[in-house]
Order: sequence, then C-alpha cells, then structure tokens
Amino acid sequence: MTENKIAKIIVDAAYQIHVRLGPGLLESVYETVLAYELKKRGLNVVRQVPVPVIYDDLDFEEGFRADLIVEDRVIIELKSVENILPVHKKQLLTYLRLKDCRLGLLINFGEALIKDGISRIANGLKDDSN
Repeated sequence: MTENKIAKIIVDAAYQIHVRLGPGLLESVYETVLAYELKKRGLNVVRQVPVPVIYDDLDFEEGFRADLIVEDRVIIELKSVENILPVHKKQLLTYLRLKDCRLGLLINFGEALIKDGISRIANGLKDDSN
C-alpha cells in the first residue's frame, strides 16, 4: 500500500473521530482513539515511537517520539491547539528525515473543521493519488 493510500485512510479516520468527539480534547485522547480506529481498519500502528538522533559519533537513543507511525511509512503528529505554528511543520519534516519516511500528516484536532487542521508534509514524495 502506498503512502498516499495510507494517508487517505488516516484522513478519513481523523474526520470520523472529529465528527464524533469534536475539538478540544487532549492530544493523548485523539492519539489513543486514532490508533484504535486505524487498527480497526487493518493498518499496523505504533504509538510514541522513540526515534534516535545520530550526530557524528553521538547517538541519542531517544531524539524524539513520533506520536503515531502507520505501516512503518507514514508519521502522524497530533495537535489539539488553537493554531498550528510554522515550527510544527518543520518539526514533522525533520522527523520524516530522521526516520527516513516520505510522508507525514500534521493533524490538529483543535480546529472547528478538521479539513482545516490537516497538513500533508512530504519528504521527497510525489502525489500519486489520482
């Protein structure tokens, strides 16, 4: 399954969750529910995955924790905030590079309309969704 097909499933699941739960809950709630929903749809999902950072001879075991990684291909960074800042997108792009993934989704469940809260961040991935 391609990254773009996985992303479509993720976006649909996020939409369904947002419709049922609405905005304003803690990120951890959305993380738990989204992981459950994606597993229900047959996807392999892992939560709070430590990703090491290697710099010269230094190896930081836990450079960051990815909120969700789906099918070992798509990183999901979840927020539940008023506004996404430019730094959030930059962080996700850095996570993609460190994990050697090509696609990430930044999902802000704090938006009134979930379509306004989803950003697709690509690391060398072309859109094959047609």
